[in-house]
Amino acid sequence: MNETTPPPLIDGPASFVPALRWGFSTAVAQRARRIVCVDADFAAWPLDEVELLGSLTAWLRLPMRRLVMLARDYGGVPRRQPRYTAWRRDWSHAVDCRQVPEDMSAELPSLLVSDGAVCVRLFDPLGGRGVAHDDARIARVAMAEIDAVLQRSEAAFAADNLGL
Repeated sequence: MNETTPPPLIDGPASFVPALRWGFSTAVAQRARRIVCVDADFAAWPLDEVELLGSLTAWLRLPMRRLVMLARDYGGVPRRQPRYTAWRRDWSHAVDCRQVPEDMSAELPSLLVSDGAVCVRLFDPLGGRGVAHDDARIARVAMAEIDAVLQRSEAAFAADNLGL
């Protein structure tokens, strides 16, 4: 449990991004082996922030680390988050971008979950309401919920223009 920074309250649109920052930093501090990020298109996520990318770089340098991204559509990511797109090219061996099957895309949550104890979930995208937890049981339940979707997903968002 990260005792220095408690889970933040997600009570409006402006509080989701700080909660995601908390989720990433807590998962990295807990030395999680796997972080799963789920969103329709990652438009509101802080993936282009230099500090976040630096933290993820240091984390991915540790053995057996994996960042899994699951989206309905990655089409806007290169335009909205060019720094993340360039960074991903260097880390494509450890960053797995997946696309949700169309028949499951309506139920796709906005979620960051680790294999440790971190879970950040947005329940109400319009109102910006959600929850953040530093609880291994809650994280396991969230991971199990999204695992069925991940198993049916396909590779997406090629690391380079050729798709290699």
